[in-house]
Amino acid sequence: MTNNQHKTPSPLYANYVLSLLLTAYILSFVDRQVLSLLVGPIRQDFNISDFEFSLLHGFAFAIFYTFMGLPIGRLVDQYNRTRIISVGVLVWSLMTCLCGLASNFTQLFLTRIGVGVGEASLSPAAYSLLSDYFPPEKLARAISIYAMGITLGGGLAFMIGGQVYDYFLLHPHLSLPLMDPLSAWQNTFIAVGLPGFVMTALLLTLREPRRRNSLEQNAKGKEQEPISAIPVREVIQYLKDNRKLYYSLILGTSMMSIIGYGSLAWYPEFLQRSHGLSKSDSGTVFGMLFVVAGTLGTFCGARFAEMLRARGFLDAELRLIMLLAIVTCAPAVLAPLMPSVELTLLLAAPMLFLHYAHFGVAIAALQLITPNQMRGQVSALLLFMSNILGLALGGSFIAFCTDFIFGYDEALYLAIALVSTLCYPLAAYLYSSGLKDYKSQLASVTG
Repeated sequence: MTNNQHKTPSPLYANYVLSLLLTAYILSFVDRQVLSLLVGPIRQDFNISDFEFSLLHGFAFAIFYTFMGLPIGRLVDQYNRTRIISVGVLVWSLMTCLCGLASNFTQLFLTRIGVGVGEASLSPAAYSLLSDYFPPEKLARAISIYAMGITLGGGLAFMIGGQVYDYFLLHPHLSLPLMDPLSAWQNTFIAVGLPGFVMTALLLTLREPRRRNSLEQNAKGKEQEPISAIPVREVIQYLKDNRKLYYSLILGTSMMSIIGYGSLAWYPEFLQRSHGLSKSDSGTVFGMLFVVAGTLGTFCGARFAEMLRARGFLDAELRLIMLLAIVTCAPAVLAPLMPSVELTLLLAAPMLFLHYAHFGVAIAALQLITPNQMRGQVSALLLFMSNILGLALGGSFIAFCTDFIFGYDEALYLAIALVSTLCYPLAAYLYSSGLKDYKSQLASVTG
């Protein structure tokens, strides 16, 4: 244990760490979401349906991203978190590049699994790190800034991905040394994967901070390093003892993730099918909206929570995300049903703002009610559930509705509206069921 680990992090260094983690999160979403813009050429090259494509986009990525998150969360609670993140960035960047070398459905499926394995390391470790770099009163804002990587990365994937694809489409003879020319979609994967190798080198420079708010510290009333890892059975028992609260927070956020990872991933394709936009135009216009409205919403979510708390609401974080689920439902359902692209985007803007205001606040709430030695594991559990429902099943649920309920490709807009109608009210109900327990649990953890 170095002396640097025992020093209280300065605000300047804490913000530097936050900026690097945010950049890594942006890259992770660029690498995972760029596939949304490549539906047409991949379907054509591999002769697959919407549902089969959804397996590449969601299930293949999520299967190991989801299940690897649990053991990685355990490692986060015991070992050097900055090293865990660095290895993860290296792995997913390499696998994204290898997606560009896939020549059939099976190879692309397997490399997408590899991207998921690498990205599983980032968020559990980042949430834990930020909880030790920032004091509780600033944690919601720090995690909300980190969560802006979702909208910045997703938006850049739509914007840059479309432009990169068009560039390679106009230069079909570009190729790697000693290799035959690749298709435009293959070169797009390689181009977006390369920056991750630079990111890996930068992350290796970060210091590991002292862990705060461990069970021993809460019991003895002083700052110290956790003495030992908490046995898994004790983590399970802790969750059982507080099951109503964790069910509320984790399952509610999982319902929201079906929209975030499922419906919104199909939006560029919906704009192409229902409103006739080109691939680059749909990516650019929705990407810009995603970046501006979604990022602003993510940042403002923390401010809204702080305002509620200042007004005396001790359950500010959970109460806010419950209200957001309620008010987001109307624009989310109506936007895909509009007769023109202008009206669709006009409603999509507040929908994106309101939807993404919830995520950073939800993650901060989870950190605030969970002891330090369990944060990585409990964060991994939240990601496990939200990714099973959102990443693995959300996109496929949309495609299932399109292919098997409505029965034609152009019904994608109906599938998006249907899923929003179901998920937002259910999320609001789940969040509301935990309000009372959230207040009491927050008091017991923070003392």
